[in-house]
Amino acid sequence: MAEIKNKPLAKQIKKQLIESQKQAINATSNAESHIDKHLFRRFHKLRNVKRFLSFWILTVVIVILGLFWQIFAQFDYYQKLEPVPGGIYNEGLLGNFTNLNPIFANNKVDSSLSRLIFGSLITFDNNNKISYELASSMKVNSTGTSYSLTLRPNLKWQDGKPLTAADVLFTFRLIQNPDVNSPLRSYFDGVSFSAKGNLITFNIPNPLASFPDYLNVGILPQHILSTVPVSELRSSSFNTQNPIGSGPFEFKSLAVKGSDPSNAEVQINLAPYKNYALGEPKLNAFIVHAYASVNQLEKALLSGSLNGADGISVPSSKIVKNKSFKENSLILTAGSYVFFRTSNSVLSNQKVRSALEQAVNTNKIISSLGYKTTEVVSPFLKNQVEYNPQYAQAQFNMDAANTILTQDGWIMGSNGIRSKKGQELKFNLTIPNIKEYVNVANLIKSDWATIGAQADILALDVQDFPSALNYHQYDAVLYGISIGANPDVYAYWNSEMFNPATSRWTNLSEYKNTEADTALSAGRTRLDPVLRRVKYAPFLAAWQADVPAVGLYQPRDLYITNGTVFGLTTSNINSSVDRYNNVNNWEIVEAKVTEK
Repeated sequence: MAEIKNKPLAKQIKKQLIESQKQAINATSNAESHIDKHLFRRFHKLRNVKRFLSFWILTVVIVILGLFWQIFAQFDYYQKLEPVPGGIYNEGLLGNFTNLNPIFANNKVDSSLSRLIFGSLITFDNNNKISYELASSMKVNSTGTSYSLTLRPNLKWQDGKPLTAADVLFTFRLIQNPDVNSPLRSYFDGVSFSAKGNLITFNIPNPLASFPDYLNVGILPQHILSTVPVSELRSSSFNTQNPIGSGPFEFKSLAVKGSDPSNAEVQINLAPYKNYALGEPKLNAFIVHAYASVNQLEKALLSGSLNGADGISVPSSKIVKNKSFKENSLILTAGSYVFFRTSNSVLSNQKVRSALEQAVNTNKIISSLGYKTTEVVSPFLKNQVEYNPQYAQAQFNMDAANTILTQDGWIMGSNGIRSKKGQELKFNLTIPNIKEYVNVANLIKSDWATIGAQADILALDVQDFPSALNYHQYDAVLYGISIGANPDVYAYWNSEMFNPATSRWTNLSEYKNTEADTALSAGRTRLDPVLRRVKYAPFLAAWQADVPAVGLYQPRDLYITNGTVFGLTTSNINSSVDRYNNVNNWEIVEAKVTEK
C-alpha cells in the first residue's frame, strides 16, 4: 500500500527536475543571447569609446601640466640670479711675503695683506675720491694747516680691545721716529698730533693739498706694540705671525710650500672681521697665495684654484682664450717713465737726453700694450688740473733726434753706435722682469738704436729690482710712479729728495734745478687748484727743458678674475691695493632670490 502511494510523488519530483533543467537551459540561452546582443555585437563600437576617453584623459593631462608650468613660470618670474654672501676667495699675488706692518710694507704682497688686515683713518671710494674708514669725518681750517678727524664710535681691535685716538697718535709717532726707519717718515716731517676724546688733530707747518692722502695708512695697536723696543720693531713677530688690526679681515694662519725661494708659495689665511667699521665682509674667508714666479701664478690661475690674480702684466694665450677669465684693467693714477740718472757720464748731457726723448715713439708703445690708456707727457696726468699742455714734453721726431746728436758732436760709427771724444753712446736700461716692461723696453731700445744709441736692457727679478731702484744702481730705469688723485710730485723731482746720506732716494733722476725746487714747494702748498696750477708752471717749464725723464703712459693694474667678482672696483685707482676699496662687499656666490 505504501509503494502505491509514493509512486505519484516520484513522478512529480522527476517532472519538477525536468522543468528546472529546461528553465536553466532557457536562462543560459537567454543570458548568452543577451551577452551576444549587448556585448559581443557592440565590440565594434568600443573603438569610438576609446577615442572619446583618450581625448578627455589627454585634455585633463594638458590642463594639469599647464597649471604646473604656470606655477613654475611665475615662480621663476619673481626670482633673479643674484650674488649672495658666502664662499672662500683665493687670490694669487706675484712677489715675496716679508712684512705686513703698514708702516713698513712696500711691495705688492705686503701692501695687499696690510690693507686687508689694518684699517686706516681714510680710504678711497670707487670714484677715487676720499672716503672714510676708521674716521667718520674730517675738517680743515681756513689756512689748510690743520686737519681734524673724528673717529667712529665703539671701534675695536680684532682681539676685542678698544681702538682709540691713543692708537692713532702711537702709529704716527712711530712713523716719525728716525730709529724706526719707516719709508713714510718724509710725509710727516714737521707734523704735530694731538687728541681730545675721539677728535684727532694734525697740524702741518705749511698748507699741503695732498696731505689727506698720507692719512691712508694702517693704524697700529698701542697695547701690543708699545712694549716692543723700537730697534726690534721691524723684526717683530707681529709683522709676520700674529698681527692684530682693525681692517676687514683678520690673520688666522700662514703656511709655506716649497723650500726653494725661487718656486716657493706662501699661503696666508684670513677670516672676516665681524666688527669691521664698514660692515662685516660677505666672504667666508680670504686666502692670499704669494708666488715667487709668474709661471707659478699663471699655473695656479689656469688650474681653477684662484678666484683672482694680480701680478700678470701680459696674460698668456691660454688665459686670453679661456672665456671664464675676465681681465679687469684698473688704470692707475700713475705714470710710467724712463728716468735718466743725470749723474751718469753719458746721460748727464741734456742734448743726449733731449734726443733720446724725441726718439721714443710713445704711440707705438701704447698700441702694443693691449689695453686702452692715456699717454703721459708731463710730471702730471692729462686729466689733472695741474697739467699744462704748454709744457708737455717734445713729441716723437726721429729726424730732430738725429739732428740734435749730430750738432752736439756725436758721430755715427760703423757699428751703428754714435760716439763723442772716444765715449760711445751706450748705457744700461734697468727694468723689473715683468713682461709688459720687457716688451716696452725692447721697443724703446729699437727706437734708440735708430739714432745710434745703444741701450742694454738689464731685467732684474721682482725680488731684486727694489734694491736697485732704492739705491740708484742703474743708468736709466723704466718704472711706474704713483701720482695720485691729488698729485704731489715733490718726492720725485725736488733735489732734496736725493740725498745719499739719508733715506731720501725717491728722486730717481737725481734731478737738480733751483727754479724747479722753488716751484714744487710753492705749488704743493696751494689749496686753490687754479693758483696751484700757476705756481707749478716754472717747474713744468724747467722739466720740459731739462728732460730728466721721458713720459710714456698711465699703467694699469691687471686683475684677472675667474668669473665675476661682484663689488670689485673697476674704475681708476691710485694704487693696486685700492682694488680692495670695497672688499667687504665682494661676493662670488650666486643664487636665485625671490624679489620682494
